[in-house]
Amino acid sequence: MDFAKLFSLEGRVAVVTGGSRGIGEMIAEGFIAAGCERVYVTARKVEVVQETAARLGPKCIALPGDISTTAGIEALAEDLRARESRIDILVNNAGAAWGAEFTEFPEAGWDKVMNLNVKTPFFLTQKLHDLLKAAATDHPAKVINIASIDGLRPNPWETYSYQASKSALIHLTRRMAARLIKDNIVASCICPGAFPSEMNKAAARNPDASAKGIPSRRVGTIEDMAGGAIYLASRAGDYVVGTPLPIDGGIVNGWVPQDAVDPSGH
Repeated sequence: MDFAKLFSLEGRVAVVTGGSRGIGEMIAEGFIAAGCERVYVTARKVEVVQETAARLGPKCIALPGDISTTAGIEALAEDLRARESRIDILVNNAGAAWGAEFTEFPEAGWDKVMNLNVKTPFFLTQKLHDLLKAAATDHPAKVINIASIDGLRPNPWETYSYQASKSALIHLTRRMAARLIKDNIVASCICPGAFPSEMNKAAARNPDASAKGIPSRRVGTIEDMAGGAIYLASRAGDYVVGTPLPIDGGIVNGWVPQDAVDPSGH
């Protein structure tokens, strides 16, 4: 067994949505370090996407766009199809959250979150199906959906559509995996815990406080997230089909003090 090749992404082409910052940026940086030939990152804010691509180097390519709409999904797919004959790895990471009291929670906060967190991963994968199939020859192509530990257990915050959407995405991953494996495309799912990001401001601004509610007693790092994503994207993860992988320092399966600060930060 060649251990180096087991976790290598040498020569592969990856797409990371929501890849300009936070967890998406961590994954993109990890993929490049693991040998990806090209990593496309996409997000709405043009300057931020371009800055991230410039920081990560020539193997990172910025594709700004809004994939919260069907038109945006189709535009991204066409752009990628014009550039590539195959896509080895698709990471559906773009997402949104919304918090409001139960009696005041708006329909807009439901529709925006459910559309981006559940609808977009499905239809983007559908639109890129041919490019993923084209890559699934010598090795399986990979689809990695980014859910959340909030899809595995409820947190005390009133983020109704967010928690529902992440639970839906976990189950959607299982259903997609059962279909896509027929085309040698392996779908799986990462459920992050507390990682510093714009969405999880608590972990970003006050990691020590967040760490009190985590059995591992720290928030996640780029190595933690990149390591998990590389595992699933590489040969090492070829037999992991439809499985949600918590990367959370033990929150879901560990002991958390009753008086701890909720580490999700949503």
